[in-house]
Amino acid sequence: MGTVLVIDFGSQYTHLIARRIRQLNVYSEVVEATMATPEDLDVDAVILSGGPSSVYDKGAPKNDVLLNALVERNIPTLGICYGMHLLTYSLGGKVTRGNKEYGISQMKISEDPIFKGLEEFQRVWMSHGDSLEKLPEGFRIIATSDRAPAAIRHAQKNIYAFQFHPEVNHTENGLKILDNFLDIYGISRDWNMEDFIDASLEKIKAQVGDEKAVIALSGGVDSSVCATLTAKAIGKNLFAVFVDHGLLRKGERQFVKEKFENMLNLKIVDAKDRFFERLAGVVDPEMKRKIIGNEFIRIFEEEARTIGARYLVQGTIYPDVIESGSTKNADVIKSHHNVGGLPDTLDFTGLIEPLRELYKDEVRVLGDKLGMPEEIVFQHPFPGPGLAVRITGPVNDENIHIVREASAILDEELRGAGIYDSVWQSFAILFEDRVVGVVGDQRKYGRFVGLRVVQSVDAMTANFVKLPWEVLEKVSTRITNELEDVVAVSYFVSHKPPQTIEPC
Repeated sequence: MGTVLVIDFGSQYTHLIARRIRQLNVYSEVVEATMATPEDLDVDAVILSGGPSSVYDKGAPKNDVLLNALVERNIPTLGICYGMHLLTYSLGGKVTRGNKEYGISQMKISEDPIFKGLEEFQRVWMSHGDSLEKLPEGFRIIATSDRAPAAIRHAQKNIYAFQFHPEVNHTENGLKILDNFLDIYGISRDWNMEDFIDASLEKIKAQVGDEKAVIALSGGVDSSVCATLTAKAIGKNLFAVFVDHGLLRKGERQFVKEKFENMLNLKIVDAKDRFFERLAGVVDPEMKRKIIGNEFIRIFEEEARTIGARYLVQGTIYPDVIESGSTKNADVIKSHHNVGGLPDTLDFTGLIEPLRELYKDEVRVLGDKLGMPEEIVFQHPFPGPGLAVRITGPVNDENIHIVREASAILDEELRGAGIYDSVWQSFAILFEDRVVGVVGDQRKYGRFVGLRVVQSVDAMTANFVKLPWEVLEKVSTRITNELEDVVAVSYFVSHKPPQTIEPC
């Protein structure tokens, strides 16, 4: 089976590289830069990821032994961003600080197999503070941007390096470029999701054995697919616990009960008072996530003791991991309740996260392969901390009611307009700020709701959706008419980056 190893130097996009390679039907896995050894190089190709460091930073991730082995064995290698800088620096070239580029850039390409089938000018995504100043011996430039060399290759060795990020959707034809890289070196295209299912089932069975496990079931895509996969592995030894923390979408509890009570050992825990008490007066969204994550775990520990379960199963996916800064050399963007929100100690023998290496679109494919209902697999993502992180103020009944109803109105109108299924995610945010409105010819100092609708593939990047004005107008009118305290509605028109999908 063809295999591509991705060396992680801390980029937010590292696992997205592996995801793109898998999308091209080649098995790919990630290993941290400092953990990789020459023994790991029994693969068809290696990709060196980007990262937030400069090669001149004290403590910047490097692995000279690995790089030397790559060059000596002439293993097909692609360096991306920091990976390009590290190759240049290690092989005798020069990287200079500054000359930064962030965002979309125009790239002019030369004739090379890596750019087969592409036009001379390409739109690419740049994200770098350093740039290449002097080529190492044996290299030549094969693409340039307005500010710096955009791609280089070695004349004799199997080495390419890009300043841009081919793995992100903002780079046009990025997948085609990676596809060309695989073709150049004749790497077999023989991996598929069925292979992932088979490997995951064997791994779960081996880890759990005859013991019991408890899964945190939210009813969202990730936990639902995870529960279905795990149940396929260990059957009735899996117990699903659905915690109603009072921060759910409208109708969520009934939806979960209807879909899963005949499929799984399902228990619903009423915990609203418990969560609201812990969250009283808390405004900071990062603190909310950590409180909710901690409380979730304590509930699962209590339920596990009752059940006699020794393992905790979670539907963690890779964007949760990378945004929580849980990989070495990566920065924290926000803690996810099932990663950065976990307490330091867990009262379980083991933590099982079968989807940890996957992205949302891959999870949907997995769910579809498992035969799950479309209304589960293709629903919009919903954060584990729930509506608590869709309000900028404290968690209380009034705030949660407003944001819950506003989100329901938005989704209803998107469905009515035939838009809901074509977008990645849609929801409302309630701001603590108040604005002046006019209601019934009277001045009213009322609440302010924001709407966020985005399009994405994997949640690592996202674009705001240009909704028809008539749809926005209808949503706004309904929200201000049906929610008594709301006098204003706004719409987010920022992409990710720079904004995250969830504003709070």
